[in-house]
Amino acid sequence: KKLKGHSDADVALHALTDAILGALCEGDIGTHFPPSDPQWKGALSDQFLVFAKDRVLKRDGKIVHVDVTIICENPKIGPHREIMVTRMAEILNIQSSRVSIKATTSERLGFTGREEGIAAHAVATILIPSE
Repeated sequence: KKLKGHSDADVALHALTDAILGALCEGDIGTHFPPSDPQWKGALSDQFLVFAKDRVLKRDGKIVHVDVTIICENPKIGPHREIMVTRMAEILNIQSSRVSIKATTSERLGFTGREEGIAAHAVATILIPSE
């Protein structure tokens, strides 16, 4: 199975990008990378996360901690967790001990329970100097 999306459909990186942009009060991923713009068709989601990270750095800020929860029946996230943590930490240039990835199911309810898609929530803690 493969996820369908305008970009590469990496729901975890999209949620994390939105969390960082939200913490900055700078809109969401669709504000900066609209799906109506063909240049983002098939784009790799790590570039969106780099953009969000760079927005933090532009304001002399620091990403302190990120936490992602992936909601799906399949695939099982556990076997991939460490690779995902390492990659997110690498993209954000933070220690892997500052990246939390969790997974849960929706107990077979809704579109995630029927394995029609995957959902994700993310929280980002950032420090921005007083403006």
